[in-house]
Amino acid sequence: EVQLVESGGGLVQEGGSLRLSCAVSGLTFADYTIGWFRQTLGKEREGVSVIASRDGTTYYVDSVKGRFTISRDNAKNMAYLQMNNLKPEDTSIYSCAARRGSWYLGFEFDEYDYWGQGTQVTVSS
Repeated sequence: EVQLVESGGGLVQEGGSLRLSCAVSGLTFADYTIGWFRQTLGKEREGVSVIASRDGTTYYVDSVKGRFTISRDNAKNMAYLQMNNLKPEDTSIYSCAARRGSWYLGFEFDEYDYWGQGTQVTVSS
């Protein structure tokens, strides 16, 4: 069974940091693009960051550039989202997703094959 399990969410003060982790099992991790998405109740789901399967090319939505860093460790089947200088508007449920392919850097939700359950990030002001 393919599983993506996020962890690392929590409650932080504005300006604080969190590192989210995405543990992936049941697939060949190195063959999949990993994306991080977030969704706040009542709002549309938003792509946050993507990292390609092989060469590690990354892409970020404008609102998190310079603050968030996506990474992956193919040897450990893990992906991460380091979030610094958090803002209240970053409050959301963050999910990781996997898309099979050698290269993909998009936020098209239907392109992703597997999704995790999400982890809550709350940033207080």
